[in-house]
Amino acid sequence: MALINYEPWSLLDRFQQQLNQLGYTDKSLTNGDNDYSNVVTSAWRPAVDIKEEADRFLITADLPGVDPKEIEITMDNGVLTIKGERKSEVRDEKDGYKRVERVSGTFYRRFSLPDSADAERIEAKGKDGVLEVTLPKHEKVQPRKIAVKS
Repeated sequence: MALINYEPWSLLDRFQQQLNQLGYTDKSLTNGDNDYSNVVTSAWRPAVDIKEEADRFLITADLPGVDPKEIEITMDNGVLTIKGERKSEVRDEKDGYKRVERVSGTFYRRFSLPDSADAERIEAKGKDGVLEVTLPKHEKVQPRKIAVKS
C-alpha cells in the first residue's frame, strides 16, 4: 500500500493566490504593486494583522520560535520591512517523527505605509512568539474636536 500525501488546505491556498493575482486584495497596504508584502525568496510567510486606530497603526505578526532579538525591522522610503529566520531543528527518524510540517527558514515581509505614519516614532516589541510594531500617526493628521464658542 502506498502512502499518499494529502494536504486539505492546499486547494484553499491556491485559491487565495489566484485571488491575489487577480487583484482581490487590499492594494492600499502594498501601494498597488503585486508584491502583497511577501517576497518569493522567503521560506515561509508569518501571519500578520494590520489595525488602524485613531492615533496609530498596529502591525501584529505571529512569529513562533523566532527570538525577538533576531528580528530585523527597517524603515526606508515609506516601506516597513520585517526580516528574520526561524531555525530548523534536526530530527532523526528514530525519535519517532513520521512527518514534519512546521516550516522553518527565513521570512521577509514589506509594508508600504501611508503618509500619516510617523516613521521617527516606530516601536516594536516581541513576546510569546508575537511581534507588535506600533506606528504612531503624525500629530497633524489626528482628528481633533473644535469647541464652538458662544
